[in-house]
Amino acid sequence: QVQLVESGGGLVQAGGSLRLSCAASGSFFRINDMGWYRQAPGQQRELVAGITSGGDTNYADYVKGRFTISRDYTKNTMYLQMNSLKPEDTAVYYCKARIQTGSSYRSANDYWAQGTQVTVSS
Repeated sequence: QVQLVESGGGLVQAGGSLRLSCAASGSFFRINDMGWYRQAPGQQRELVAGITSGGDTNYADYVKGRFTISRDYTKNTMYLQMNSLKPEDTAVYYCKARIQTGSSYRSANDYWAQGTQVTVSS
């Protein structure tokens, strides 16, 4: 049973920082791409940042220069360092990982964590 567990959300003042973590556990062969998404009330879920198995990263324009995505391959964990937070960053943040449960790429599925609330006060 593969599971993703997030931690690190909370309430912070504008200009502050938070660090989100997403840890994968269970029985699997390999973690491929991972990413952070967010969903504000009444809005669609959107990609914030992604990181490939090789460490290549991409960011939404509105977080470039403020957020940093990273992975610790030894811990099967992904992070999102969020600096210079703005009230408009307020949302539920979700991590997603494409995980292979077997040696074939065909065994890969997308897994989502439960989400963590990030609230930035002005």
